[in-house]
Amino acid sequence: MAETPVQRSKQTKNKKYMLVRYGRMSLLGFFEHSESRIPKVNTRVVVKTDKGLELGRMVGQLTSYRGGQFRLTEDQIKQYFGGGDAEFSLEKGGKFVRFATAADVSEDEHLKRIAGAEVECCKRFVKELNLQMKIVDAEHILGGERIVFYFMADGRVDFRELVKKLAHEYQTRIEMRQIGSRDEARLLGDVESCGQECCCKRFLKLLKPVNMRMAKMQKATLDPSKISGFCGRLKCCLRYEDKTYTELKKRLPKKNTRVKTDRGEGKVVDTQILTQLVVVSYEGGERAAIPVDEVQIVAAPQSPKKKRANNTNGSTRNAEEQKRR
Repeated sequence: MAETPVQRSKQTKNKKYMLVRYGRMSLLGFFEHSESRIPKVNTRVVVKTDKGLELGRMVGQLTSYRGGQFRLTEDQIKQYFGGGDAEFSLEKGGKFVRFATAADVSEDEHLKRIAGAEVECCKRFVKELNLQMKIVDAEHILGGERIVFYFMADGRVDFRELVKKLAHEYQTRIEMRQIGSRDEARLLGDVESCGQECCCKRFLKLLKPVNMRMAKMQKATLDPSKISGFCGRLKCCLRYEDKTYTELKKRLPKKNTRVKTDRGEGKVVDTQILTQLVVVSYEGGERAAIPVDEVQIVAAPQSPKKKRANNTNGSTRNAEEQKRR
């Protein structure tokens, strides 16, 4: 049976797009282009977004292009980058302008160096205006068309006067963007306790939620100082093995379950998820760790109370059937 061809939108059929990661927040987007050949090396590009000219980096240039067209569909990209279990936005970012030159890279490095001074200036104005906000970082758009300041605040902040001061100081357009603690870590993250750079800054494509259940299941220490990352929230790495832990845990019997092993019958008092061992307590007080494949669950006899409840339910069903007849 012939495979059904992957359906693409009319816009995608008529135009060619490249996938680019761009901007200080490492956003991902499609950019229209007219190039017939895509370099097979790590390539930086200049793209036009709603903020202006930005320097970005092509994604998947080794295997994902044919005749200049990105071959994967949007759904396939979302499945890869989003994992299928979280909201993921992949927008048409704008237009490809050119492959980056040495001058473009040099200008970008210069703008990054002066961004520190722009942050300090903004912090000074915030203090003068007594605004309840924390300036995190600044992004100077290529060509000097705009400066974007990233800040954190507990609620809404009236920063109109601040924008006026900054626009007068730098004679360019000013944009203020409010971010959360995980975004702050992505911008400023340093080396974590594992000795590696923060995952959100180094390679994570999408920041997914992490909860305390994951830490408890992996039996990690619940000391907040040890399971919290640069952002002050639970470390993203707790999520990496959660799916495996969840699947392995389903194979283990619950505590207090009556089981039968080669040593006789006993009760489950503990389990070890990774090693797939079941700790069984026998009548004589002896305990042993038994592989789950060698453990057989024994159906526990019903308690008198539960047995009476089942009999009552059965009698009620019989009475209802007789009425219907």
